[in-house]
Amino acid sequence: MSLTKERKTELIRGYARSEADTGSPEVQIAMLTARINGLTGHIKGHVKDHASRRGLLMMVSRRRRLLDYLKRVNVASYQTILEKLELRK
Repeated sequence: MSLTKERKTELIRGYARSEADTGSPEVQIAMLTARINGLTGHIKGHVKDHASRRGLLMMVSRRRRLLDYLKRVNVASYQTILEKLELRK
């Protein structure tokens, strides 16, 4: 469910704007998407785990807010991240 250090580093390298960038919306969205995908698999196997379901919904909501912000600020970057992460909108 959680991201390993290697996976986080890989995501940061793939979505960072610059070499030292670790907190841009693109990186945050990529990390949230990886966590959401992992937790979705857990929820499918453990249907009655409502605490994890709540956490999943909170992560999806946070990702949605970040995507809305990115769309307001930089539409080109928004389109790019949707294509890279294969998110539908």
